[in-house]
Amino acid sequence: MRMVDLIHKKRSGEALNEQEIQFIVGGYTRGDIPDYQMSALLMAIYFNGMTGEEISSLTLAMAGSGEMIDLSAISGVKVDKHSTGGVGDKISLIVGPIVASLGIPVAKMSGRGLGHTGGTVDKLESIPGFQIELTKEAFFEAVNANKIAIVGQSGNLAPADKKMYALRDVTATVDSIPLIASSIMSKKIASGADAIVLDVKIGSGAFMKTVDDARVLARTMVNIGQSLNRNTIAMITDMEQPLGREIGNANEIRESIEVLRGTGDKELTEVAVSVASYMSILGKVFETFEEAQAAIRDIVANGKALETFKRFVASQGGDPNVVDHPELLPTAQYHFDVIAAKDGFVNQIDAEQIGIAAMLLGAGRAKKEDQIDYAVGLTLNKKIGDIVKAGESICTMHANRQDVAEVEAMIHEAYRIESTKPADVQLIYDVIV
Repeated sequence: MRMVDLIHKKRSGEALNEQEIQFIVGGYTRGDIPDYQMSALLMAIYFNGMTGEEISSLTLAMAGSGEMIDLSAISGVKVDKHSTGGVGDKISLIVGPIVASLGIPVAKMSGRGLGHTGGTVDKLESIPGFQIELTKEAFFEAVNANKIAIVGQSGNLAPADKKMYALRDVTATVDSIPLIASSIMSKKIASGADAIVLDVKIGSGAFMKTVDDARVLARTMVNIGQSLNRNTIAMITDMEQPLGREIGNANEIRESIEVLRGTGDKELTEVAVSVASYMSILGKVFETFEEAQAAIRDIVANGKALETFKRFVASQGGDPNVVDHPELLPTAQYHFDVIAAKDGFVNQIDAEQIGIAAMLLGAGRAKKEDQIDYAVGLTLNKKIGDIVKAGESICTMHANRQDVAEVEAMIHEAYRIESTKPADVQLIYDVIV
């Protein structure tokens, strides 16, 4: 079997079979296939697409290129959740304890943030003492004891995907749905969950910009999951503006605690409850969305979810007192208000711009090796549809430096204030099963 023949085959619009895809992924991971040949194949895939069978084979080959986590030591149906990324997306921090409170094991491996999107692992590390690295035995023990543990992704999880993504990034082949779908699902398959809820974001702060594109990606990933015997549901949710009102690591922990306490942002709460409801259906606790939703609201109201969050934090070395005393979390030295210049309604908030503004304060990384400041971030005092008066604060910057003029200008640019009230924000566009 020769790589040049397989490039020619794909360039001609033919489908690659499972053995050919295994040959390509294995050879590239080992270094037997050079970047220039893999680049040619990626471009052929970009232009000609892949069949469902090809995408499933590619996903399985990438998943099998490294460690395949065996979660059989954990009792119950293991349900994972994945978001395609966004600004202020702290859903995992909220739904994990909720679902665990229902007795469903959440054995989650999460990544760090890069660019304008935040990472769950970074947010958790803002809790004093929290350990995101556990031995496999300690990980299993924590999930069996508390029904939840969240750790950093293994360095050997789907190494083929890591290598291929780096190449896609420099060959203009990132925005290919077969390649996006197989990249995401390879890590989920390798992580060992029995069932997966996918949160596909659309809007200015997301990779997918239209509902139609998001539906295609969601359907592709659901098909991959089902073909590989993983019950999979995809939700398409809004990222035209940041999710919730807090951006930044410790800030988002505070806001997650508020939601678990039942006093959090309504829109953030609605999305979290919906994601948790579908996770509980896949976990075979409930049969209908309405039944799951009602039970989850009860779990939040009676404090059970918050107690689970406390136990989860303590089990991984974190200080559980932050739940009752959020002031123990890192706090920025300076707080600056961004002031509205005119009256009106907030018609638009460019989520990507807001994410970049938070990154410039130090809440995120421009490069993987950058250090982040857990204390800094933004609070959105006004969101889409809110009334604004000239002189009011639309956003508060939390910083550990005083030179924030560039960030302030970026926030002003992200907000669009008009005289007319916009239509209500649609939080959930579709559910793909």
